[in-house]
Amino acid sequence: MAVAHNFIDAELIELLRKGDQEAFTIIYNNYWKLLFQTAHRILNDAIAAEDIVQDIFVSLWNRRNQAVILNLKAYLQQATRFAVYQAIREKRHDDAFYNRLAQVTADIITDNPLLFKEQQELLHEIINALPPECKETFRLSREEGMTYKQIAIQLGISEKAVEKRITKSLKHIRNGLSLSGCLSVLTTMFF
Repeated sequence: MAVAHNFIDAELIELLRKGDQEAFTIIYNNYWKLLFQTAHRILNDAIAAEDIVQDIFVSLWNRRNQAVILNLKAYLQQATRFAVYQAIREKRHDDAFYNRLAQVTADIITDNPLLFKEQQELLHEIINALPPECKETFRLSREEGMTYKQIAIQLGISEKAVEKRITKSLKHIRNGLSLSGCLSVLTTMFF
């Protein structure tokens, strides 16, 4: 039955790309509850969860011609998690910020470990594509846990140069991940 479901979703995606409002309505009816539950479970705020789901579907309609959607359910769930992450990020002053962020990560791993693994692989590909000096500086900072001062001493450069390389690396990584909709993985792994 999963194959038939994917085939139906594939047809709906194709119709959606052509601007078919009925296909959009079917997608909405098939997935709104799942997306709401995902957002509500993490945020524990029904109004915020409803707003997020509404935004996801508005974005789906507006980006119907540009979005690359291979698996509709996975795409919508990831978009929801990303939007939840953004909502949490905007409320960093909230005492429960890090608990919620950890929950997003746990949900990704629990709900779809294959998706999480694919996102980790994508992140590593993006990091490997960094210029060599940025890649080494980023590795020392995030994987080795070294301070900017320690990195500067080891590489024989100034702390300001380390800071610039890390900033450049993070911008490159954010751009690469945001294109694929998995910025939350970066946050959970390296920040």
